[in-house]
Formats: sequence, structure tokens, C-alpha cells
Amino acid sequence: MKLYNLFFLLFCANVSFAQNTTAKIEKVKADGLHKIVLPTNVRSASNDDLSDFRILDSKGNEVPYFVNKNLEPISDANYKEYKIISRSEIPKKQSTLIFENSDKTINQVALTIANYEGEKTFTISGSNDQKEWFGISNNNYLSDLNASDATSVSKTINFPLTNYNYIKINLDDKKSLPIRIISIGNFNFKTIATSFLPVNYNKKTITELKSDKKTLLHFEFEKAINIENIKFQISNPKLFKRYAKIYRNETRKVKHKTENYHAFMANFELSSDSKNTFTLAGIKEKDFYIEIENQDNQPLTIDNIQFFQYPVSIIADLKANENYTIKTGNSNATLPVYDIENFKNNIPNNLPTATISEIKFAEKAVENNSPKSFWQQPWFMWVCISLGAIAILYFASSLVKDLNKK
Repeated sequence: MKLYNLFFLLFCANVSFAQNTTAKIEKVKADGLHKIVLPTNVRSASNDDLSDFRILDSKGNEVPYFVNKNLEPISDANYKEYKIISRSEIPKKQSTLIFENSDKTINQVALTIANYEGEKTFTISGSNDQKEWFGISNNNYLSDLNASDATSVSKTINFPLTNYNYIKINLDDKKSLPIRIISIGNFNFKTIATSFLPVNYNKKTITELKSDKKTLLHFEFEKAINIENIKFQISNPKLFKRYAKIYRNETRKVKHKTENYHAFMANFELSSDSKNTFTLAGIKEKDFYIEIENQDNQPLTIDNIQFFQYPVSIIADLKANENYTIKTGNSNATLPVYDIENFKNNIPNNLPTATISEIKFAEKAVENNSPKSFWQQPWFMWVCISLGAIAILYFASSLVKDLNKK
């Protein structure tokens, strides 16, 4: 039992040190799927693939989720219903439907039609006063008007671009029964651009290296953080083209000596002909340098430099007034497998949002540059580990002997 208790304590210690970032999800007002945008510091505290990210309810149960990375612009469609002015029918000849065009110009409409086993031909005409009608499209054709899992179908009909105030649809009923058009409308599509999340730095230092003909910028952050986009605002000179690179300072041992070197991370070209916005890949640092080559030119007048992250959201099914906790920061965690991942393509974009708050990071010990005692040396740690292993083997062998005796 003592041996088991020892293993249990070691396991608990490992878990407590692994999950070093916690947060809360503010209570939502209604049950259902919610979009949770990850703050930049929470995402940077997690593994790159978010394999360590967990949502726990008030009972400690994991809440399934999937990751949504909005890296590309998305299209959103809003349905707008038109007002039907009149309906009329000439038995065994034709059905007529007139609706009001509330848009300036249209070239298509979406019809919601009650299930019908058959086909229909129709014509489209337009008018500004409902007295004089002009042709828009002839010999149009409707088919596949029967849905297997619903009582109606939606059909989009296209026609030449027009701006008539009123549109008339004449359906041919000579050879078939009339159909029921429930509603007429249109989908307004709009493209939603990706909104980057700003990343703030703690300190910026600009140094002009005149002898090297370079400008050196040093950026320091509170913690190591993901940076995926950088934007420069340069006001002077009016015409420029400069090579720049990003690096961090590293140390290495060469022939038993320690030397400093620049670890290259990215490069780009600043130019008056471009927007000077650049995509960066794989940069997660606490501090780094940007070096700009001026050659024989005057240094650039840099008004502002901004850093950004791509927005990453978590989609989860949350319950109203439930208390949810977020835990992340375990570098040894494996990616969870949830059923909800299989349905992510069927989930709409316009989900209600939930907000992360009360973010807490584990405090790290302050570095002490004073001489270390013998018990702080690496060799002493390994001695302790070895003694611990011997103790475990001793207890295990004693346990096995006791079992054999019994």
C-alpha cells in the first residue's frame, strides 16, 4: 500500500505541474452550441495543436469540442423573403403569382415549394406598375420537386438581371395539376474577412547600427506567444525597398566554449509599393529581433509595428448557467477524440459566442544567478533519483517476497 501511495503522489504531482494554465467560461444564457474565441495568451500557453486543451463542467466531466480555425474569408447568406402581391389561377391552363421586388436589381429568386411529384414549365415577366408587363425569361423548367425528408423543397431560378418593381411568374397547368408556392425570397451573400487578433508586446527597443548600416528592433513579451502576422506602418521616405529578417539570440558550445549566434526565423522585404503586411510561420517567442538593412540610405521612419494571431475558436455544446473550467498547458497531453468533430461541416457560422475570463498562469520560479549549493546541482538530483529508484525496487521486491510466503 505504501508503494501504491508513492506512485499516486508522484502521478498527482506530475498532473498538477503539467496543467499550468486555467480559466473560466462566463455563463451562457441558453443551451446549445457556442463559439469560444481563444484569447492570444491562452492559445500561446497551449500546445500548437491544442491537444492539451480541455473544458470541464462543474462535475469535472470533459465537454466535447472541435477546433475552428478561421484562416480564410467566409461567406454568410441571409434569406430575405419577398412580399407576394397576388395569386391567381385559370383551371387547367395556368397559375400566376406576382411578388414585389424590394431590391434594386435581382437575377434570381428562391422558391419554397410544397412537395410535388412532377415537373413544371414557367415564364417570367416584369412590370413597374402592374399594368404593362414585359418579358424577362421564357420556357423555364422546374423538376425534382419532391423531398424525402421534408414536406417542401427550395428551388433557385435564375433569369437576366432586372430592376422591375414587380415580377410575375406564370406556371403552365395545361398538362399537370397546379403546385403550391409557399414563399419567394432571395439569399444575400456577403464575404466576412478574417479578423486578426492583436498581440501586444511589453517593450520595444530601436537601435541604429550606423557602422553596420542597419536598424535593429528588439521586441519583448510577457510570455512566449504565437505570432502569425506582422504589419509595418512607414511614413518616410516615400520610396524605399529594404531587406529585413527576424531572429532570436541563442547560445551553443563550440570546442568547449559557449558562443552566441543568431537563430534565423523569417525574412521579408519592406517596400513602398506594398502594404508591408507579412505572414509568419512557426514563431512562438518571448523576445526576438528584427534587423533592417539600410545600406547607404537613411533609416526608415517606422510609425508603428503591429503583431497578430489568426483567430482560433472552440465550438462546444454548453448549458445555460453551468460553471465551466478550462485547463491547458500539459505538453505531454494527447489530442482528444470527440464525436462532435464528425459534424463540424453541418454547423452554421453564426453561433452565439461565449467568453473566456479569469485566466491564471502558473507562477514560475525566479531565476537566481548566485552560486548554487551542492543540493541544487544536476548530479545531486540524479543521485536522488537513483536512490528513489532503489527504494522502489526494494519495496517491490519485499512485496513480492511477502506474497510468495503467503
